[in-house]
Amino acid sequence: MADRKKVKKVKKAHPNLRLVKNGDAEWEKRRGESRGKEKLRFDRRKRTALLCSALFLILAVLIAGSVYIVRNYTVTTIYVEGNVHYTNEEIIDMVMDGKFGSNSLYLAMKYKDKGIEDIPFIQAMDVTIEAKDTIRITVYEKALAGCVAYLDQYVYFDKDGIVVEISAEKTAGIPQVTGLQFDHVILHEALPVEKPEIFQEVLNITQQLDKYSLKADKIYFDQDYQVTLIFGEAKVAMGDDGFIDEKIMKLQYMLPSLEGKKGTLDMREYSEDLKSYSFELE
Repeated sequence: MADRKKVKKVKKAHPNLRLVKNGDAEWEKRRGESRGKEKLRFDRRKRTALLCSALFLILAVLIAGSVYIVRNYTVTTIYVEGNVHYTNEEIIDMVMDGKFGSNSLYLAMKYKDKGIEDIPFIQAMDVTIEAKDTIRITVYEKALAGCVAYLDQYVYFDKDGIVVEISAEKTAGIPQVTGLQFDHVILHEALPVEKPEIFQEVLNITQQLDKYSLKADKIYFDQDYQVTLIFGEAKVAMGDDGFIDEKIMKLQYMLPSLEGKKGTLDMREYSEDLKSYSFELE
């Protein structure tokens, strides 16, 4: 009775208030909706936790993989071959530049099916991954017959006299040709000399010098295209291009005795029976 009186007082005070009794249909409906919301909130928390776990697992795998790659694919052995103009260290710096330049997997992807071009004096460079810690760099340099000095620059040309490079630096092992007359230089075009076939003679001389491991500082041509090879303070007069190969073959045995001397060795005349040549001190 007391509860009923309380309900009547509540209804009288709040005429628009509707009371739902425990156990009736509307009560159960409201109760089911509340449980559904609780279940939905639980499912969201569960999915969020699963997603975070998956992301953590992926991140852990990536970190572990990165550590493995860094430890096992770091380049420790490098072979460099074919380079003359650049040192081994310079070639390595060109190839292994960048943040991941010391990683063999990165290098394998970077240089896959392609080499390195557009480097002065170099035709191309190939990079081969021989092992996970070993790479081989093969350098293909441009075929240089010699160089001439022009306007404080060194102009490098090939066997046909075509200008292939212009540089402020003198390359060791490439002889400087002097005595040639020309009034202009254009990259990728022939040097405008009076006797274009002289470049074949220069190439032949440099090849013969290389054959016997001789390094001339300069190759001088006078106005009659007579050749003089210069080794430091010593000069070797070779004359015309006749028997040039035979003269250089003999020169390899005489050159050591000229070291430290200033003068001219006369080899303009040649015969198989000639055993000695005159050397005039300056």
